[in-house]
Amino acid sequence: MRARDCKIVATMGPASDPPERLAMLIQAGVDCFRLNFSHGAKEDHARRMAAIREAEAKAGAHVGVFADLQGPKIRVGAFEGGEIKLRYNEIVTLEASTEPGGPGLIRLPHPEIVQALEEGDILKLDDGKLQITVTEVGRTQLKARVDFGGVLKNQKGLNVPTRRIPISALTEKDREDLVYALDLGVDYIALSFVQHPEDVREARGLIGDRAGIISKIEKPSALQQIDEIVDLSDAVMVARGDLGVELPPELVPIAQRQIIRAARAAGKPVIVATHMLESMVDAPTPTRAEASDVATAVYQGADAVMLSAESAVGRHPQSAVAIMDRIIRAVESDEEYWAGLPRDMTPPQATTADAIALSARHIADTIGCSTIVAFTATGSSAIRVARERLRCGVIGLTPMTETARRLSLVWGVRAKVTEDVANVEDMVEKADAAVRELGVAEAGDRVAIIAGIPFGRAGKTNMIRVLKLE
Repeated sequence: MRARDCKIVATMGPASDPPERLAMLIQAGVDCFRLNFSHGAKEDHARRMAAIREAEAKAGAHVGVFADLQGPKIRVGAFEGGEIKLRYNEIVTLEASTEPGGPGLIRLPHPEIVQALEEGDILKLDDGKLQITVTEVGRTQLKARVDFGGVLKNQKGLNVPTRRIPISALTEKDREDLVYALDLGVDYIALSFVQHPEDVREARGLIGDRAGIISKIEKPSALQQIDEIVDLSDAVMVARGDLGVELPPELVPIAQRQIIRAARAAGKPVIVATHMLESMVDAPTPTRAEASDVATAVYQGADAVMLSAESAVGRHPQSAVAIMDRIIRAVESDEEYWAGLPRDMTPPQATTADAIALSARHIADTIGCSTIVAFTATGSSAIRVARERLRCGVIGLTPMTETARRLSLVWGVRAKVTEDVANVEDMVEKADAAVRELGVAEAGDRVAIIAGIPFGRAGKTNMIRVLKLE
């Protein structure tokens, strides 16, 4: 039982591959692992998935895993000689072609981009290091002025912050990776470069209920429809890498707060990711600014914070997890944190489940419950209670191992697998045994239990009972 509510996600990579290192990461505080399908072969991901499940069993924990699909990462083509130099105020030509470009000529292997662009559109190259603005539009060619110059190398990334590009969030590679990841048994699929609610609907049609969907918000167009995207997703990620390229840097913190609030209002887990402890790829300690960045995400009520290169290829993956754990605990020990969380709460929806969850919070606050026990098949009941941000935390009891693993991303929820409940007496006995085993309550403590009658039917949360431990 971890003594914190915000969860930690770590990206798998060469630095975290050794079995002993993986076990140490879980011990240090990792709740969920990310398999980054932008790098590595399928066999690498299969090996890592098997290693995670083995380490999970040895640790006696329920550890989530999500597959992060590469998505339609737009890149420029190749160049004769491998690179070209862009000079300030120079006019260059953009052409839809797979042939190599050259001085003053950038070839784009994405004809849909050339067709979608209009005069005045801004294009950022190589993670925003270079920038050009479209000055003239033709049928197969565009002219653009260089705003920020430099050396542009083969296949560097291209971002179009001013325009929604008419391409699916799932490439052919993503579709193949999606099938493979589902066969591996991942708990979530993370969709990159979600632009529109239809991207999530398309993915849902392919995934069904085999895994949850995490929508990565890294395009300004997604912010314009964030509520609908959140509603269609099982979780969202504030993916600040590409979002920081597409938006001016001063707007990224505002977008982060907007996404977190939208997710919290909908009762969906939200992950804050990218560059959280970036200096720890090499250094043994983070910068003060990085520690403050992690703390800010926790203060805002994020369900999870994520390590990327720090745990995948960094020199100190275990230390990065341990320090992130310490930062979270420090914030959660601050009374101002708990005073501030209710300010961001939104009214419950007009559903029985939300009414029960709100009642559980009031009961816990009034009589000082040690914890809330939520019996849940799909995880929904535990998630709705977690939305209330109870200080006493939530124990999610479920008969489904898959549900326990999905709850690894949810703020304040500790999941435990138990057998299906037969009746009310059985429910009370299982709740009593679970809280004692997990060490969150003892004789004389009160525990609030929420469940659904008839038992064993999903989506029927309709009762609450207070148990005083003998």
